[in-house]
Amino acid sequence: MAELKVTQIRSSIGTKPKHRGTLRALGLRKIGQSNVLPDRPEIRGMIARVPHLVQVEEV
Repeated sequence: MAELKVTQIRSSIGTKPKHRGTLRALGLRKIGQSNVLPDRPEIRGMIARVPHLVQVEEV
């Protein structure tokens, strides 16, 4: 199964509460932190909500 490496590249300060919650659900807390997640539609949907805050790489 494919995996995605999601890295937070921008701060969540000043963003909407739903965006901050989505980052937390992705396992990200601070800039530069990364998390490897399975490539599933649910994860892709969360990433689509905050594309301006994260960087995505396929692993």
